[in-house]
Amino acid sequence: MTAEMIAVGSEMLTPAKVDTNSLWLTDQLNLLGIDLVQKAVVGDDRDRLAAAIGAAVGRTPIVLITGGLGPTEDDLTREATAQALNRELVHDAETLAAIEARFARLHRKMAPNNRRQAFLVAGAVKLDNPNGTAPGQWIEVEGRIVVLLPGPPGEMKPMLLNHVLPRLRERVPRRALRTRFYRVAGMGESDVDQRIAPLYKPYANPVTTILAAAGDIQIHLRAFCETEEEAEGLVAELGAKIEAELGDRIYSTTGAPLEVAVGQMLKQRGATLAVAESCTGGLLGGRITEAPGASEWFLGGFQVYGRAMKTRLLGLDDKMVEREGVVSEAVAVAMAESARDRTGATYALSVTGEAGPESATPGIEPGTVWIGIATPERAEARLYRFPGDRARVRAFAVQSALNLLRLRI
Repeated sequence: MTAEMIAVGSEMLTPAKVDTNSLWLTDQLNLLGIDLVQKAVVGDDRDRLAAAIGAAVGRTPIVLITGGLGPTEDDLTREATAQALNRELVHDAETLAAIEARFARLHRKMAPNNRRQAFLVAGAVKLDNPNGTAPGQWIEVEGRIVVLLPGPPGEMKPMLLNHVLPRLRERVPRRALRTRFYRVAGMGESDVDQRIAPLYKPYANPVTTILAAAGDIQIHLRAFCETEEEAEGLVAELGAKIEAELGDRIYSTTGAPLEVAVGQMLKQRGATLAVAESCTGGLLGGRITEAPGASEWFLGGFQVYGRAMKTRLLGLDDKMVEREGVVSEAVAVAMAESARDRTGATYALSVTGEAGPESATPGIEPGTVWIGIATPERAEARLYRFPGDRARVRAFAVQSALNLLRLRI
C-alpha cells in the first residue's frame, strides 16, 4: 500500500518555515507497512491545491493533506478538496456548536470567520479535534482515501494517532517493516556508495538509501514483508554484508550520533575527555555536551581562539608558536598535551586551522585543519583539508576530531 502527502501553506515555500509534519507522518505510516511514495508542498492557491489533490487521488490509494484548515481566507484546503473531488461543502451544525463551546470554555469571543471551519466536504467523516478548532476529515473516493489534517503538530499528531491510524489498520493489508540504520565516519558519500552498491543493487527489498552530511554518512535499509521474521531476515542479510565491507568505518548501528557513540566508549572504560579549540571556537565542546550524560566523561575544555590565549591558558611556548605557526602539527600536539595535563583527562582533543573564507595565516589555505589527540600512550596530530564554506569546514573539523578519538580508543 502506498501513500502521498501534501503540506499546505505558502509559508513553507519560504526559508522561514519548514515542513516537519511529513517526517513524523512518514514514520507512522511505515509502521503500518504503508510506503510514502511522494510528498509536495503547495501554497495557498485554491486552483493549484485542487490540481495537486486531484492528481494525487488519481494515482495513489491514500492521500494525507496537512494544513489549511484554519479560519482565515487563505485556509483553502476544504474548498480545494471539494473542488478536486467535485463535491459540495456542507455546513455541519454539530461542528459549529463544538467550536462555539470551545471559545466559551476559554472565555473568548468567537470571530465570525471561525464559522468556515464548520464546513465539511460532502460525504466526509468528521475527525474530532479536542486540541483546536479545526476538525479533520476522512473522505473515501471510489476505494481511495483522502484525509484532511490540521497543520499544528499539537493538533495533527493526536488526530492521526486516535482517529486516522485505527481506520487505516482496518483497511491496509498487514505488512511488517524492519529497518537498519548505519552511520559512517571518515568516508565520503561517493566512496561509501562505490563500496556497497554491488551489495545492495541485487536487492529490490530491502530498499537502501544513502544520506550525507559533513563527515557523516547514513545508510538506511528498509524491508517490507508479510511477516516480521521475513523482513528482519532480509535487513540482517544485507546488513551483515555492509558491515563486513565497511568494518570500523561504521560507528553506529542504532542511529546514535558520533558524540553518543564516543561517550559510550569512554564511559565503558571509565575514561574522560578534555578539548582545546581554536578555529572551532567551542563547537566541539558544544557537540560533546549534546550527548546525554556527557558530564560523566567530559571534563571541559579551552577556547583559545587567539594566539595569546594559547600561551596564557594552555601554557604553550610563545617562541614555538611563533616558529611553527598557529596552524601546525606542533601546535596541535602541544594544545592536546596541555589540555590533558591541565585537566587530568584520559584523552584530549585539539583543533587549530583556517576555516575561511579567507586565511589569516600566510601560506595556509582555507579549509586546512590540524587535529591533535593526546592519549595515555602518546600525542599526535593529523592534517585535514576540508571543502566548503566556513560553517562546513568547522562542522567537518568537529566530526573528524570525534572520529579520530573513536578510532584511537
